[in-house]
Amino acid sequence: MIMIKSNKAKKTFLGLSALLFSASLWAHGGAAGTDTDQCKFELEKDHWLHYTAYEPGSFPSEEFCASIPKLDEKILLVFDYQDQRYRGHAVEFEVTKEPEGTRVFFLPAAKHKSGTVELVLPNGVKEAGKYLIHISLVPDKGEKLDAHMSFSAGGGAATAKTTYALYALGIFGAFFMGYLSSAGFKRKVDETVAKIIS
Repeated sequence: MIMIKSNKAKKTFLGLSALLFSASLWAHGGAAGTDTDQCKFELEKDHWLHYTAYEPGSFPSEEFCASIPKLDEKILLVFDYQDQRYRGHAVEFEVTKEPEGTRVFFLPAAKHKSGTVELVLPNGVKEAGKYLIHISLVPDKGEKLDAHMSFSAGGGAATAKTTYALYALGIFGAFFMGYLSSAGFKRKVDETVAKIIS
């Protein structure tokens, strides 16, 4: 009877472990597919631009999206075209402080053949609060298309979700290696899990 519970516990434990390593679970902030990606703009129906914000001075390996922690520090906004069609169109970028609408950055319309655009705000932003990124597609013919995305700045030092995820993954990896390599530890884990699920 204990052996059956132990096997059930092992299967449950290994099933949960497999979920942890699922790429679709971790993609775009832990949700499957790009439809839940909060760091993207839809310029036209089903045609997207993805963006990532960085503050390399204080957070060299962190990526941000809706919240940038520090003021008065260089901000790098990187936009990646997820659609080849935009490489042939001129795209304009602007960042404004809201609700005033005060312009803090502007990049005139230009074609970006590489599919990646880097906006550098050398001194970051001066005031805490809400900002709006305006992206305008300026086609050779037809109407100008606009998309907007907001972010907040000056919320203080924050650790990105990806960093927490990496810490959790490292701890889980060490735990799992201990589980696989130590018979005594494995037995204790199996017994504990069997008690929990019974």
